This record gives sequence, C-alpha cells and structure tokens, in this order.
Amino acid sequence: MSTANQYCTFYVDGLFFGVEVLRVQEVIRFQEMTPVPLASNVVSGLINLRGQIVTAIDLRRRLALADRNSSEFPMNVVIRTDDGAVSLLVDHIGDVLEVDAESYERPPETLSGIARQLVRGVYKLKGNLLLILDTDQTVDLTEKSASANAKAA
Repeated sequence: MSTANQYCTFYVDGLFFGVEVLRVQEVIRFQEMTPVPLASNVVSGLINLRGQIVTAIDLRRRLALADRNSSEFPMNVVIRTDDGAVSLLVDHIGDVLEVDAESYERPPETLSGIARQLVRGVYKLKGNLLLILDTDQTVDLTEKSASANAKAA
C-alpha cells in the first residue's frame, strides 16, 4: 500500500512547482505592497493581509530567473513558517495535486544554481515534472543562506 502526498501547485517562468498543502495558509490575488528599503532584492515588499504583515518574496528573483513582465501581476501563495506567514509571488496558480509517494525522486543532477538548493525533490507526472520546493530554504534569506547560494551558483 502506497501513500500519497498533496501539493499546492503553481508556475514560475514556465516551471511547475509544488509546496505541501499543509504549509499553505491561503492563495490570493496580487496585493499592493509596501517597499522595504535596504531589503534583499528578492523581497518585493510587505502585504497587509487583514492586519497581518506578510513579507512577499518574488520566487522568480529567488530562483534567479528573469523578472516577469511589468504588465503581469503575480499571485500570492501565503505559506506558514516558524517565523510567521510569508508570501511567495508566483506567475500562475495550479491545482492541488495528490501524488503517489513512490514516484518521488531526488532532484536531477542537471539542476544547477540556486534551484539546486531550493528544490528538494521531483515527481514525474504525465507530460510534466513537479518540482517540490523546500519552503524553509526558500524563505531563509539570512547571510548563511546567501553564502550557500553563492557557492551553488
């Protein structure tokens, strides 16, 4: 008997990502953000989410991908972390998928750069590859994380 895992899926620059459903607080449309002076360039700003201040991390920048077109508004995938809620800005929202745990594989050796640090595994689906994002690594913007990321690039 195999077990299944559920993932909230989304697209970033044509890549198909997933995060564990239990880590997702909510998915919301684009929200106006307050810029954060001197913050990392991956921090797009702060969102006031019904009184809760949430940091918004642009996943394209975090993954060192090209910036999205200025006419396209990202969606917010708000995830729970030990330090509170954090929003991941993504291009499009997918579905909640249930995948068989037996089809889980380690990230491919061809994965390079920062993606190698942030993707903790993959699921081969029909016609698509679901990249499982390590949310703890993704929201970790500390100096330690930055130096590890620089070595990976």
